[in-house]
Amino acid sequence: MPVISLSRQQVVVLGLALLGVLALAGTRLARTGTAAAPARSAPLGALRATPAPRGRLVVDVVGAVRRAGLYRLHDGDRVFDAVAKAGGATTRADLSALNLAAPLVDGTQVVVPARVSAATGSPGAVTATPGAGAKVSLGSATAEQLDTLPGIGPVTAQKIIDWRTTHGPFRSVDALDDVPGIGPARIEQLRDLVTP
Repeated sequence: MPVISLSRQQVVVLGLALLGVLALAGTRLARTGTAAAPARSAPLGALRATPAPRGRLVVDVVGAVRRAGLYRLHDGDRVFDAVAKAGGATTRADLSALNLAAPLVDGTQVVVPARVSAATGSPGAVTATPGAGAKVSLGSATAEQLDTLPGIGPVTAQKIIDWRTTHGPFRSVDALDDVPGIGPARIEQLRDLVTP
């Protein structure tokens, strides 16, 4: 049986093609509601198998941007460049809460927060804590508000809403541990961003 030899360029092209197929499959699974995690987890795992070329960065841009997802940028690029690559900030973005001049680091997530105000007519959706900024209320936040939190996508946001509908209001942030798909690491990540 003959041995097939592939050049480095051919291996990279095949890897990128496989990444595209995995991204498409993950997106379709997420839309059908059968995915246990947000669709971006499938391509992220594939990217770990094929590291970014030297001098290139891969960052995950989420939140109040037009096209959230994984993006390849150049070494030395700033958060501003990542937001621009994701189609720019939406009208609900709070860019004053984000350091657009910060340098990017490979493998990080850029979260573009949304403006949330207690005066928007959503009673209890936001509480202001002096010096800490606005926090999202687990007891009354909408799916869209929960979706702006790091690591919380549309599927997990709906699970949080379903849990509070079934079990009543959250008594503490630690009660998030009862929501399927949220573990101790995610709770620690969210602890300073949410209130019960």
